[in-house]
Amino acid sequence: MQMKLSINGQAHDVDVPAASLLVEVLRDTLGLTGTHIGCDTSQCGACNVLVDGVAVKSCTMLAAQAEGAAITTVEGLGSPDALHPMQQAFRDAHGLQCGFCTPGMVMAGLEIVRKHGTSLTPELVAHELEGNLCRCTGYLNIVKAIVAGAAAMEAAHA
Repeated sequence: MQMKLSINGQAHDVDVPAASLLVEVLRDTLGLTGTHIGCDTSQCGACNVLVDGVAVKSCTMLAAQAEGAAITTVEGLGSPDALHPMQQAFRDAHGLQCGFCTPGMVMAGLEIVRKHGTSLTPELVAHELEGNLCRCTGYLNIVKAIVAGAAAMEAAHA
């Protein structure tokens, strides 16, 4: 199936089987390996991407469903020289250990900001992270990173 996808602000023409999942096209066809496949059951959130600004588990979405939408992966957030404020907050707050879940957690953090604004409480963030699994940490630094990332996003737009 031939389709046009807009990913990280760039147009891509891809020819993939009609039943291809968005995560498969991102990783296998386009080489955007920041989006991870963690569970294949929509339980872990490692595959979170933004579709028209809303976090979506890309292992549950056919690529064809994303045609015409603006897709943002973790690679589209910042650059090595200028990380997105949420990425920088994860770095500064040590919101990762092995890093496998980190891209999905960063994208989940952006979804939390989209839904609730930039004034977040740790309790709200912890509740909103349900459906995002980390097998290495106790989530404390992930929650701190998202709260700090939200504050940094607010400061960057002030």
